[in-house]
Amino acid sequence: MFDRKIYIERRRILSGKISSGIILFLGNSNADINYQGNSYPFRQDSSFVYYFGLMLPDMAAVMDVESGEEIVFGDDVDVNDIVWTGPQPLVKELADSVGVSRNEPLRALAEYLGDAVRKNRRIHFLPPYRYQTKMLLNRLLDVPFDEMEESASEELIRAVIGMRLVKKDEEIAELEKAAEIGYRMHYAVMKSARLGMKEQELAGLMDGIAMQYGRMTSFPTILSQNGETLHNETHNQILTDGRIIVIDAGAEALSGYVSDFTRSIPSSGKFNSRQKDIYEIVKSANEYFPVIARPGETFESLHLKVVRLMLEGLKGLGLVKGDLDEAVSCGVQGLFMPHGLSHHIGLDVHDLSSMGRKYMGFDDTYRKFLGTAQPATAMGKTLEAGYVVSNEPGIYFIPALIEQWKSEGKNKEFVNFSALEDWYDFGGIRLEDDILITADGCRLIGTHRLPISIEDVENVMGE
Repeated sequence: MFDRKIYIERRRILSGKISSGIILFLGNSNADINYQGNSYPFRQDSSFVYYFGLMLPDMAAVMDVESGEEIVFGDDVDVNDIVWTGPQPLVKELADSVGVSRNEPLRALAEYLGDAVRKNRRIHFLPPYRYQTKMLLNRLLDVPFDEMEESASEELIRAVIGMRLVKKDEEIAELEKAAEIGYRMHYAVMKSARLGMKEQELAGLMDGIAMQYGRMTSFPTILSQNGETLHNETHNQILTDGRIIVIDAGAEALSGYVSDFTRSIPSSGKFNSRQKDIYEIVKSANEYFPVIARPGETFESLHLKVVRLMLEGLKGLGLVKGDLDEAVSCGVQGLFMPHGLSHHIGLDVHDLSSMGRKYMGFDDTYRKFLGTAQPATAMGKTLEAGYVVSNEPGIYFIPALIEQWKSEGKNKEFVNFSALEDWYDFGGIRLEDDILITADGCRLIGTHRLPISIEDVENVMGE
């Protein structure tokens, strides 16, 4: 939690961006696993954290743009609660800690909003992404469930995105803390992985470190020898010689800011020649990104430059053929990397993605992504100083996708389908770092960088 002055200033700036009405922020509630009282680890709504800094469930807040009044809604615990949770701060104390002078019980929110509706005042809210929040919005404002995204305030969405995407110094410091935890997680796996181990042992090691030094993992840990499955969250295999483990994992610091790193390591501790060939192509792409990333570049331009470099490497292996510029324009890269090169990182691991791709992927002057697969994570907008983004090129051999393209004759003039048959058992390789866009270029987030060269990875795994 930051100094109360930071939250006061954030809310002041936000109010100045909204023309009129009331801004409503709904915090998250606990989500039960299998019965009430046995809940998943609580995770507060990121925008609520950004403007009000309070990490407790069942809270809400409003900001009256005209009067300047701010109210935090929440309930003090009673004796029955204290038996289970222990003493808790009063809501008045919590509100005061972030510079809000008025608080009300949560039940008063319905009356407050009802009065505003009767007066025909505009109530601004962000797109909800949890079912509990959707049900609450339906009850409070009578918004039909199938109209919630379109009923969300575009004015508020744009204002929040504009503020949250550009990271201030205090936020960068927290992202550095999350990166340090992520470093510990990945480094522990590199040192511990041995043939015959279960993937689950390594995934559990990573998750434990995330909880040891932070709040939790920033998303469910991806650790699998089937790296061609992009979000493979199963960990039921035994580490086997000749396979690559793709490890995509990060941590959430106590402040809520997160990290997101990927490394691909040989199960045996040593890369074979075929693995080295693909690894070096992906590594070159990963290291090319920070050379060209700077304000004024677009996500699309970076994506297309990096994937062309990877296609050049694949052509050298005889897997791709023909004119590479034409191949890129036809989308050949989508066969080997069917995802975007980069996404924002902040209080969310895909920062602000709940706002919708329409707003997050593009801006007023750059509205379409000209890459081929149009993956959901792809973006086209212009980079700005203060953005924190991922750099995650990858090459995957996905038999089902290759077979589909082959049967359709898709891009057959650029793809050597017969040669690809020997790669069906390869899996995939992805390498990801977190990058801060600076005034004149970019730099890595984190005081350490995870080992990435073949030599360094093998040396750590051999320790």
